[in-house]
Amino acid sequence: MTENNFVENVKKLGIEINDKQLKQLEKYYELLIEWNEKINLTGITKKEDVYLKHFYDSLTMQKIVNLYNVETLCDVGTGAGFPGLVLKIMFPNLKITLLDALNKRINFLNDVIEKLELKDIETIHSRSEDYALKNREKFDVVTARAVASLPVLMELCVPLVKEQGYFIPLKANITEEKILSKNAISKLYLKEVDEIKFILPVEESNRCLVKYLKEKKTDKKYPRKFSEIKKRAL
Repeated sequence: MTENNFVENVKKLGIEINDKQLKQLEKYYELLIEWNEKINLTGITKKEDVYLKHFYDSLTMQKIVNLYNVETLCDVGTGAGFPGLVLKIMFPNLKITLLDALNKRINFLNDVIEKLELKDIETIHSRSEDYALKNREKFDVVTARAVASLPVLMELCVPLVKEQGYFIPLKANITEEKILSKNAISKLYLKEVDEIKFILPVEESNRCLVKYLKEKKTDKKYPRKFSEIKKRAL
């Protein structure tokens, strides 16, 4: 995806994009490649691929929720900042928390945030189940991209979502995982309110966004320790 093609497709998502944001994305890409030589951030390094599979793919979240109307968002297992850091660049209104368990990635994210002069964005070096202990029901939207299977993701992410807020996973193919998530949906008081399946431009690979409304506060027993979650998912 060329930069011009990226701009065209972003506008089709209903997202305004200006020169400052394009320069920030360009700098983000440069830092990603620079840091990727020192630590493993991504196997995708060709510029056209990064703009498609990381930048544009992150922004498709706008298809299922109007991010101009969201105040607080947490990206669990953010990795190199997808989707959270991309969302911050394109939606300056968002107050974003980037959560990751690997400190090397946090150092990279902090460098990008500093050099792009981004405000109202914080990085947290923690496992999500530990972070949830003191940050329950804190965010309007919690998202995660390619982190774990849906039942595991739900237990890790949903305790962070405000009552009447949304959990929105970014997935490729989710049909089978949704079947396995029925118990988690019930125990975590979730209600599916929307699902959007689409094809990623150029590459034409499958993508799926699901929007879950959190109807009640999460029981204090969730999330369990990760060893328990991994051994026996909800």
